[in-house]
Amino acid sequence: MSGELVCRGCGTRVAFGIAHFRCPNAGDAVDHVLAPKFMPKFMRGRASFPLDGDTQPFVRFRELLYVHRVAGLSDADFVARVRTLDAAVAQVAGKGFETTPFRGSPELGRALGIDELWVKDETGNVAGSHKARHLFGLLLAEPEVDDRRLAIASCGNAALAAAVLAKAAGRTLDAFVPPHADRRVTDELERLGVTLVRCERRTDDPPGDPCFHRMRAAVRAGAVPFTCQGTENALAIDGGQTLGWELIAQNALAGDVPIGTVAIQVGGGALATAVMQAFAVARRIGAIARMPRFFPVQSAGAAPLERAWRRLALDAARAADGVFADDAPASELARFVHRELGTPAVRACIAAAPRDRARYMWAWEAEPQSVASGILDDETYDWFTVVRATLESGGWPLVVSEAVLQRAHGLARDGTGVDVGATGTAGFAGLLDLAAHEGLDAETRTVALFTGRW
Repeated sequence: MSGELVCRGCGTRVAFGIAHFRCPNAGDAVDHVLAPKFMPKFMRGRASFPLDGDTQPFVRFRELLYVHRVAGLSDADFVARVRTLDAAVAQVAGKGFETTPFRGSPELGRALGIDELWVKDETGNVAGSHKARHLFGLLLAEPEVDDRRLAIASCGNAALAAAVLAKAAGRTLDAFVPPHADRRVTDELERLGVTLVRCERRTDDPPGDPCFHRMRAAVRAGAVPFTCQGTENALAIDGGQTLGWELIAQNALAGDVPIGTVAIQVGGGALATAVMQAFAVARRIGAIARMPRFFPVQSAGAAPLERAWRRLALDAARAADGVFADDAPASELARFVHRELGTPAVRACIAAAPRDRARYMWAWEAEPQSVASGILDDETYDWFTVVRATLESGGWPLVVSEAVLQRAHGLARDGTGVDVGATGTAGFAGLLDLAAHEGLDAETRTVALFTGRW
């Protein structure tokens, strides 16, 4: 394999290889995240953005994927590998990867006071959520003969996706799960041959998620990080971008109404990072005329991203001589920073943030609890891209109460008939909050993601 990865925190460049899941300098106070450094063929004018075409997302959008470049295969052989792995996934899960629904929801739109609410529904995806999109790209980059164990830290959707893909690829998987993981999930994991490692919180643990810490220990002992955190595996974001590109293509085919607002649930941050990066790529190559406003959504039970966003927004505003109290309304902070984005002081402040991770991102002090259990990550591991893209778009994080999360879940299930979980409707919960306090743009399309059944 070939292809260069660059650490966004320290600037270290590494040649892509199976050993390089994390920056070799990771472990200090810098936000070490490896990211591809390449220009897709689309950006070189060799092709146009695929508005339609193959329903297999990793075939349709392959020329935008980093894994397509580094897999060491001809285009035809890469497509054949995708098809072979996809067929194996279908044998395990009953279906492979395909385009997932994107449709208008007038009933839910009425709850928000708008006509143009559209839902991207991932509940029918492989293993019942978007998570498998992140992990399939990792499998495509792995050598076909590899006996190392795979490791993941998860309490639900991600572990189910990893279990299906591991079984399809004939790999062994260790899932590090919390003691309170849903019995239906753990039973299915065991049926799929996963070794469960239940991780209690101990008083001598370092701050943060004990499942995550034990997974890292397994990786240090030789396991492959088969995980949805981009901090742990540089390719975790790559495959997730197919969801964003697919959404953009579907919206273009659904009529001449641009997407103005996107609400995305945030736990560890990989989904939001992938979708935001997908929109940025689409904007650079002319597939969309403008970026939407992004609104990351977290539960009041654990909101480390909002805390990081607020601190960086305050730093940026004050660098531009803005006068704001620490508890200033997020909407006012967001609008001020957005207006000042072009100033050197604000640009420098935002660019410097990854070099001082501890100032912005640290583990939530209390044990997270919420009905939206899938977004209760102690840290937003992939935080910086989400914070930066949110600031650049003029949006801000939304922190929603348990009451709103439960109301959104009930409305979503009753209004659409989709078997979606409370985690999966957290983005819609954020929109309920936003509509109540700020209102929504009636001239553009608002998008919520239904991300999974659990």
